[in-house]
Amino acid sequence: MPHSQTSASRDSLAGVRLARGASPWLLPTVATAAVSLLGARRSGAAKAVAVPATALAAGMLWFFRDPEREIAQGRVISPADGVVQSIMPWKDGRTRVAIFMSPLNVHVNRAPLSGTVTSVEHVPGGFVPAFNKESENNERVVWHFDTELGDIEMIQIAGAVARRIVPYVPRGTKVEQGERVGLIRFGSRVDLYLPEGVEVAVEVGQKTVAGVTRIDRD
Repeated sequence: MPHSQTSASRDSLAGVRLARGASPWLLPTVATAAVSLLGARRSGAAKAVAVPATALAAGMLWFFRDPEREIAQGRVISPADGVVQSIMPWKDGRTRVAIFMSPLNVHVNRAPLSGTVTSVEHVPGGFVPAFNKESENNERVVWHFDTELGDIEMIQIAGAVARRIVPYVPRGTKVEQGERVGLIRFGSRVDLYLPEGVEVAVEVGQKTVAGVTRIDRD
């Protein structure tokens, strides 16, 4: 059975389930498309605007979709839709799994384990492409979760297009595994640090689905 998602309320438009925090981008775009479509029969200028405005509105609806998921079983599940960019052992014994999110992926991130959010820290930085090594100095939000495996660190990293990260839950919140915890507008990257002794089940180049793909191996 899927976990409850009541703690992550969502925006909606015409019955489409949208990511919470999408309204500042969606509403002006959809309004422009609607006005231009209404005026297209009477004005050549409105007709010229209607096609690109409607296409942009449709693209925004796709970018900010927030589908329900059947949450997978497993100790650690993927926090992000995307592709595994790298798997790196860390000096402290942990393993970093970096997941690159393209603009076509769902941008809502989910809790990799059940636990308590012990820290949500915004770190200012740059906006180079998320697949670039220098992206480690990008704008980011650093999460820490107190879980059955101990402290789990997750980092949402902004990219060249993604200029805003929107956390959904504050420090001290108890979250279910697979619960929505934040949004990165457009594409970027999510890094997950697995504790020492936890074996990685995914491979570089593998596609992941937030809340569905298992990251660790028994």
